[in-house]
Amino acid sequence: MGDVVFSVQERCALTHIGALVLACFAAGASAQIRLAANLAELSLEELANLEVTSVSRRAERLADAPAALYVITGEDIRRSGVTSLPEALRLAPNLEVARVDARQYAISARGFNNSIGNKLLVLIDGRTIYTPLFSGVFWDAQDTLLEDIERIEVISGPGATLWGANAVNGVINVITRRAQDTQGTIAELGAGNRERGISARHGLELAGGALRLYGKAFDRKNTVRANGTGVRDEWQNAQAGFRGDWGSAASGFTLQGDLYRGSIQQPVGDDTTISGGNLLGRVTRQLDGANRLQAQVYIDNAQREIPGSFSEHLNTLDAEAQHSFQAASVHYVTWGGGHRRAYDRVNNSAGLAFLPDRTTLHWTNIFAQDEIALGSQWRLTVGSKLASNVYTGTEALPSARLAWKPDEKQLVWSAISRAVRAPSRLDRDLFVPAQPPFVLAGGPDFRSEVAKVFELGYRAQPSTRLSYSVTGFYSQYDHLRSVERVGAASVLGNKMEGHGKGIEAWGSLQVARNWRLKAGALLLDQDLRLKPDSTDTAVAAAGNDPKHQFTLSSSHDLAAHQHFDVMARYVGALPNPAVPAYTAVDARYAWQLRRELEISVTAQNLFDHAHPEFGAAATRSEIERGIFVRAKWSR
Repeated sequence: MGDVVFSVQERCALTHIGALVLACFAAGASAQIRLAANLAELSLEELANLEVTSVSRRAERLADAPAALYVITGEDIRRSGVTSLPEALRLAPNLEVARVDARQYAISARGFNNSIGNKLLVLIDGRTIYTPLFSGVFWDAQDTLLEDIERIEVISGPGATLWGANAVNGVINVITRRAQDTQGTIAELGAGNRERGISARHGLELAGGALRLYGKAFDRKNTVRANGTGVRDEWQNAQAGFRGDWGSAASGFTLQGDLYRGSIQQPVGDDTTISGGNLLGRVTRQLDGANRLQAQVYIDNAQREIPGSFSEHLNTLDAEAQHSFQAASVHYVTWGGGHRRAYDRVNNSAGLAFLPDRTTLHWTNIFAQDEIALGSQWRLTVGSKLASNVYTGTEALPSARLAWKPDEKQLVWSAISRAVRAPSRLDRDLFVPAQPPFVLAGGPDFRSEVAKVFELGYRAQPSTRLSYSVTGFYSQYDHLRSVERVGAASVLGNKMEGHGKGIEAWGSLQVARNWRLKAGALLLDQDLRLKPDSTDTAVAAAGNDPKHQFTLSSSHDLAAHQHFDVMARYVGALPNPAVPAYTAVDARYAWQLRRELEISVTAQNLFDHAHPEFGAAATRSEIERGIFVRAKWSR
């Protein structure tokens, strides 16, 4: 992968992190005699036994999952002090998370990061949060009550065989707790120099099941440029929702939904407004033995009004079902399918247009996967998905995974997969300006981007105090999006190719019963190039990624009812547009004053007044130091 060379600035940043490590060790050595319950109750062995579902679409132990999978627990989120879902994703060492301004984020895995990233599949409780405009996520429209998140499963690497197109470089699966686990009342009030917010949730028993209701609202202040000039990007949002569960997790019924509305300032003109809602129903049935059936349906409405640019009204209906069963003694089969239909209506402006302005899109898939036990230590998983879309027809998405488990504490696995990023409306239907002659147009023959990925991983827990995971990957890419000259216009094409390779690693160390350290590293080497017949001039539009990033966090129970958490991250420089490397240190101190009341103080960018994370120097925002004080009352 080549030698990694650090600049003077980067070496200083790493020294900064090193100093933090020494400080954490010193603090822990003086406090080991003080024991608290939170960390002691959640041992590394219990984390290894945590059930996950994103790798195989069925419950399995994290220690047995043959993939580069990192789990952010609800306790991790609470102790971090973050206030939004994108900020919570910074806790995953296998993700690239860059904040663009007050409300925009660039989030990706294994490269291709930009504010309209399109190679990462994101789900919230089984609902795909996806816009067909650019095959990505509007992060300003995705939220939930963080207190109710049970875990976030983050897979780096392809998941197309089970999850479909766009699961090219990763899958993020946000899973909230069942309503039975959120009984009682919680209210939170927080304020700081960068944002303020309020939230409440109430859970109750209802007709043989349980129901929770929640609401939240926040106001995030505008950012500034490097020269101190204010940016008109203040963001306000309000959201409410519910979840009801009847029966058990194995055999039961879930009904949940959300409504939201927000506004974002624009540099000029009226504010951008976003609004929408969703409703999901899911039925699970545990039949005889390992025979299990699940079906779900959801509807989703999303509206975005950007005065002077365009507006979109998107209505989506999605239905899917899957069946898992034991075939003979060595085969465990999971199969299923689904259909999604979206009605997309865009109000265009003179500056840009999506044509036709009204269209109906549909996606259909069927998949099957067989997990084959090859003796007591080996397991082979093979499967494929056939997925169709309105632009390119049917795509085959096969994969094979081989896992070797020499003992209960170790797992060696390898995988080979094919994944695609299906065309979006931006690729086919975009025109700038709205009337000819066009300066930029979608490509009428734009095809799917293709990735072939090879992975080798090792996960181990050599003792009750230490666990770690290491993954190496090599990805071949073809038919990536390029901008080709056709006469006087530019047309989107598929004349870029290349490869990416790297290493992902993370681990946890239980230093003492009341003190835990976590560390992570990502090394990435990406080589993209234009094909000989391309008229494009650069590959920078494909993404802007650091060659290396490192994280270190410390969770410390100082004394009974007092908790201190620190997280440091170092992110290498971005090449084009150039963004300097930076180190950020966040810290949270919480004190349980009474059984019902907790007060916490969270500091972000503790030792750095401000730094940029993404974008061109002339227009990008600086991410400033933030202090946030929160009071949480529960009963």
